[in-house]
Amino acid sequence: MERLRMGVIGAGMMGQRHCRVYTTLRRAQLVGVCDASPQVGQQVARQHEVPFYAQVDDLLDQVDAVSLVTPTPAHYGLAMRCLERGIHVLVEKPITETLEQAESLTLAAEASGLIVQVGHIERFNPTYLELKNVLESMTVLAVNLRRLSPYEGSRTDVDVVLDLMIHDTNLVLDLVGQEPAAVSAYGLTAFSGAIDHAVAQLSFDSGPLLTMTASRVTEQKVRCIEVTALEAYLECDLLNKSISVHRRTIGEYVNCNHPGVKYRQESLVERIQVPNNEPLSLELQSFVDCIAEAKTPLVTAREGLKALRLATGIRDAIYERLNTVALDLKTARQRVPEPVTI
Repeated sequence: MERLRMGVIGAGMMGQRHCRVYTTLRRAQLVGVCDASPQVGQQVARQHEVPFYAQVDDLLDQVDAVSLVTPTPAHYGLAMRCLERGIHVLVEKPITETLEQAESLTLAAEASGLIVQVGHIERFNPTYLELKNVLESMTVLAVNLRRLSPYEGSRTDVDVVLDLMIHDTNLVLDLVGQEPAAVSAYGLTAFSGAIDHAVAQLSFDSGPLLTMTASRVTEQKVRCIEVTALEAYLECDLLNKSISVHRRTIGEYVNCNHPGVKYRQESLVERIQVPNNEPLSLELQSFVDCIAEAKTPLVTAREGLKALRLATGIRDAIYERLNTVALDLKTARQRVPEPVTI
């Protein structure tokens, strides 16, 4: 089978991972790397024994498809150039910097007939996939998603909503199957001057109560989903690939041939077996297979648009609340009477 010629635009940490995975996939062949920094790009290209291209158009001349792994502000322009050249593209999340760009790119993608996939990698996390299977037979009442990281190593070109919570906005829309009826959100700044810690509460017309927390001010890295259902309580660790299902138990009073009656309650905990597959490998293999078989991607441009729209709504709610609090404080200070000197 002839392999698809794959290129990677952006040779940072994530771009290097894309390069590594493409060298291992069936149906794919890494043929080139492009980066704004020649030093970085040449080093990565040498590591994988492929050419380095200083100009994007030179790389596009050589490929069938690319992974677009650049800072978010560059996503829209580069993705549109790929579509104009007839190149399939996987664009890392968030799909674009603004909603207007996302809407324009989505329309262009749908009109092009090309495969455009958005890199919401958690959709390919085997732990999340198993969680969805388990929840199919349950009545979900509430979901709590927590995505926490230390500030060191976090992206600085976007705030925590577009850096971390954007993952969970996509998961939420996929898990619930509808957009929220109402959004309430809170946030604060700590290091960057932008939002570094955010909490969002979503309500749905016919769905669970849902809370998302994203932070880049914690010392521990956490990626978890907690689900309260009528049938059980579930703990899902996306980072360590584990799912625990705590079943409802009934306590009982027992007579142990001793004076008095004792109370006993036993807990039933199921450990769900999760395949030890690398999410990025599953994601990129799916991208390649969609191109080869003309299939619709699991995460389309329109899904990327919806995730960004929800994230933008959360950011707007946070900034509106912060501005209101600041205005209230300013007004309160103005109302404080000047001290009277006697």
